[in-house]
Amino acid sequence: MGRALVQALAEAEDLELCAASEAAGSPALGADAGTLAGLAPLGVTVTADPEQLLAAAEGVINFTAPAASLEMARRCAERGLPLVVGTTGLSADQRGRLVEAARRIPLVFAANMSVGVNVLLRLCAEAARLLGPGWDIEIVEAHHDRKADAPSGTALRLAEVLAEATGGGLEQRAQHGRRGQTGARRPEEIGLHALRGGDIVGEHTVYLCTAGERLELTHRASSRRTFAAGALRALRWACGRQPGLYDMEHVLGLK
Repeated sequence: MGRALVQALAEAEDLELCAASEAAGSPALGADAGTLAGLAPLGVTVTADPEQLLAAAEGVINFTAPAASLEMARRCAERGLPLVVGTTGLSADQRGRLVEAARRIPLVFAANMSVGVNVLLRLCAEAARLLGPGWDIEIVEAHHDRKADAPSGTALRLAEVLAEATGGGLEQRAQHGRRGQTGARRPEEIGLHALRGGDIVGEHTVYLCTAGERLELTHRASSRRTFAAGALRALRWACGRQPGLYDMEHVLGLK
């Protein structure tokens, strides 16, 4: 994602990359961000120093790990810098700490920055409401073999949206895979299933099933550039906003 963001920023006419970061000990430290992204040198050296990273920044995009994202949110809040967070795998407590930071800065947090995925969220909710009761809901997601969290943040968000649309919370309805003698499917279940393999960028399919028919809604990402484009769009939108916790639906004008 870092490389995809650098490539997208290099092409943007209204945004300029001023700093790039990696974790301490990364072999990328000290290298030019443009070179790492397969571009001509951009004169931006990859650093692990947060002070150097934020010195010239007017906005920040963060795709890292939960702990690193929370630390960046704290630092951005101290400096009043708009922040876009695309990190997944955050716990409820960690999300709460993002809420705290968002009291001081505009903070866009989304499980998936893709414009298409966020339209999918709206379509799934509307489909579930229109179909009404008696339809089983299952979600299948597939990602590359290095993804650390499962199910994906996008799959969880889809499940949350579908639970809201059909009445009731997700916690008591989520069924994470099935094995052995599980018995008949509970009508209220929302199934979540994760596949991992190769270099799959990201695929999500929602199955809405009833007797005699099935509706499938699918999004497939073939490049991380789609997430980078969404993140840049979110940052443009966040600059100049009032402090608050926002998501891509706000960015796209869907709410």
